[in-house]
Amino acid sequence: MRTVELADGTSVPALGQGTWMMGETGARHGEEVAALRLGLDLGMTLIDTAEIYGDGASEELVGEAIEGRRDEVFLVSKLAPSHASRRGTIAACEASLERLGTDRLDLYLLHWRGRFPLGETVAAMEDLIDAGKILRWGVSNFDVADMEELMEVEGARGCAVNQILYNLDHRGPEFDLLPWLDERIVAPMAYSPIGQGGALLRRPALVEVAERHDRSPAQIALAFTLRHPGTLSIPKASTEAHVRDNAAAADLRLDAEDWALLDAAFPPPERKTPLAMI
Repeated sequence: MRTVELADGTSVPALGQGTWMMGETGARHGEEVAALRLGLDLGMTLIDTAEIYGDGASEELVGEAIEGRRDEVFLVSKLAPSHASRRGTIAACEASLERLGTDRLDLYLLHWRGRFPLGETVAAMEDLIDAGKILRWGVSNFDVADMEELMEVEGARGCAVNQILYNLDHRGPEFDLLPWLDERIVAPMAYSPIGQGGALLRRPALVEVAERHDRSPAQIALAFTLRHPGTLSIPKASTEAHVRDNAAAADLRLDAEDWALLDAAFPPPERKTPLAMI
């Protein structure tokens, strides 16, 4: 599995596993646990979840999937903005740890900006690091202006990751956000890298490139997100077949003709575009 090196020197799998909308129905519980465990077997040991996913059900699902294998996993969860005060952040993290059945998170993210001052949240993140409850922290859905404001806060230089919506349909970050993150060694983490609802995967150009390589459109879409050096990508997969398909994208290399086809169908940004969010 390809890796990305974070600012502190930690190597993380470039291709991980997202869990949005997983754990929300008991009927698929066993299948989803099996899918996550297979992902670990295939080297996708970064697992991303959040306290708001299924009101904690996703974290509980992840906790079950990683039981007995915690040391293999780079575990990520996210803090709801409504909890992002100094005390609230600490309490929310402790609740997430309990649902996950672990004593620590490898990475804890602020899910998006809310009403609490960033200084409070950053101070709480540093408290959690001092207590050994998280190893590093970051943010999600932060555009350049948000990141610049964050960097003015004491302790904010420790921000390790910015998780953002980035895929072929949402290339806006390439104009300014990705270069900004690169310069400051903050790793971008692409969520929804293959889009939502399957519409992206039916686009003719994506299908054409996939057929040329005897690959799936999802693998081409994932290869796109991994093209940018230092980018992490966290597709969700609820079935073992889908997990295997995602994992196979890690070694996919496209050629100049492929990229030209994709750029023509999904043009790169020519000006600033506000960061999209779902």
